[in-house]
Amino acid sequence: MNKWQSIDAFWNSFGWDAYDENSVYTGEQSPTPPYITYNAQTAALNENLTLTASLWDRNTSWKTISDKADEIAREFGYGYITLLVDGGYLYITKGQPFAQRMPDEDDMIRRIYIILNAEFLTAY
Repeated sequence: MNKWQSIDAFWNSFGWDAYDENSVYTGEQSPTPPYITYNAQTAALNENLTLTASLWDRNTSWKTISDKADEIAREFGYGYITLLVDGGYLYITKGQPFAQRMPDEDDMIRRIYIILNAEFLTAY
């Protein structure tokens, strides 16, 4: 799996559809919540990245989306996640802050913004 695919697979591993934020349809073709949008970027060894994502839900309550953010946080246990990629690994830790609730123009939309720190442990 290449670097791009590893980022996509990570976000799609949480039971909600996940989309690169630059590939999400808008308007009538937009995905139906709940879903995840994420930024995708790559680098090489000793180049730190900030990976971000937004969880989206249409609900009057924060419970469903907050539970999903907590599920993602639990994946890190007390530290980090490593994913196998072509030529090495992707090393991910929680950012500061890890998750924060965000407002939206639509008062039925619930959004949580997630920040991760990452490094590709690869030669290229």
